[in-house]
Amino acid sequence: MKVAVVGAGWAGCAAAVEATERGHQVTLFESARIAGGRARRVETSAAGEPLQLDNGQHILIGAYAETLRLMHTLGVDTATALLRVPLRLEFPNGEGLSFPAWRVPAAVQALIGILGASGWAWQDKWSLLLLARRWQADGFECPADMSVTTLCQGLSPRAMAGLMEPLCVSALNTPAERASAQVFLRIMQDALFSHAGGSDLLLPRTDLSALLPDAALRWLAQRGPAPRLGVRVDTLTLGSEGWRIGIRGGDMQGSAETFDAVILACPPVVAARLVETVSTSATCTTPSNDTFKAESSHWIALANSLQYEALATVYAQVTPATKNATTASLSQPMLALPASPSEPAQFVFDRGQLGGPRGLLAFVVSASQGDTAQISAQVLAQGQRQLGLPLTLVQTIIEKRATFACTPNLQRPRSQIAPGLLACGDYIAGPYPATLEGAVRSGLQAAKLLG
Repeated sequence: MKVAVVGAGWAGCAAAVEATERGHQVTLFESARIAGGRARRVETSAAGEPLQLDNGQHILIGAYAETLRLMHTLGVDTATALLRVPLRLEFPNGEGLSFPAWRVPAAVQALIGILGASGWAWQDKWSLLLLARRWQADGFECPADMSVTTLCQGLSPRAMAGLMEPLCVSALNTPAERASAQVFLRIMQDALFSHAGGSDLLLPRTDLSALLPDAALRWLAQRGPAPRLGVRVDTLTLGSEGWRIGIRGGDMQGSAETFDAVILACPPVVAARLVETVSTSATCTTPSNDTFKAESSHWIALANSLQYEALATVYAQVTPATKNATTASLSQPMLALPASPSEPAQFVFDRGQLGGPRGLLAFVVSASQGDTAQISAQVLAQGQRQLGLPLTLVQTIIEKRATFACTPNLQRPRSQIAPGLLACGDYIAGPYPATLEGAVRSGLQAAKLLG
């Protein structure tokens, strides 16, 4: 089939590659000039020098099997592109949990990590072991209306603040008191208890566009029509010859093309708007406008009902004490941070240890609140106090709709909208929250539904 994929984020790239491998002729459209969606490269400058950042600091974990498989298909050398380290949630004072590097069964690795948690009393460790055992006994299942806070009842305050809350906000971008326990348990099962290495942190050594989307664009261009960047799809029409898409931007301004199928890999609000614009031509008898509207109205309602969480990344440069001083860096590529309303960052990454400029730090504020100026000031003060480092602001990037709010009992739209019209993205119904793995899996699923 001749297939259009609208959106070159991680889901769209996965859908386009999978559909191409299945023998379809795929054209990938992207309104931006840089592929990657909400996990993409941001080109800027600092001190007069060009600098490549990301619109949000993201990581992968060893359990992201489909993302790693896709990278292999695209020829990405994951050993070079990703720094793989055992799960480590250490705080600046040295306290925290660190899994061993030994390749032992996942449950054994988790047990060793919990027992060796630095700064935890035996009561903290015992409460976590009992909780993990209860999860296993329940088959990692719980009521759909349960929150992560309720799921973790009985856990000591130190174990909750030192492990569960950071894991929850990093995986679901939703605070534990209103995050879905059901989705959280799935992440915990895959990461901590499924297979050795599933909990490993995979830290990107390159910008996020170069990590996967750029490789996907090259791969697609070698096998079919070149991906079209800077081209916006404005309208959809269903006619007797197929799906006709209206295009704005690039050298195809005002033109239209017809496809056998369309995969919407754009944000849910954009996808819902495009579906709402669909009309059927007079020559098309099946389905009629009324039939299509009946099939699509529920999908549109679910897509428009999603609530969102913001994510802020504050980039700061460590200021040398003297002109000739060596710029300081963190003890680890990633540290957890004690967070509070006035000190909102939960994690900090040393980009200098990940292939970036030495001394460049990325502070992450999941489920962020407040404006750019407020968050920037709070995080700079937090970093200087908790890390003891003089910092200069480089840039703060806030994605206001970074993820959907992964709350209990949430109904998410499915991939199939109507015959020949599908959607993919990390918001599509599935076992994962809004993560890179969730996006990739949804893209693969949409391509498989093409037949």
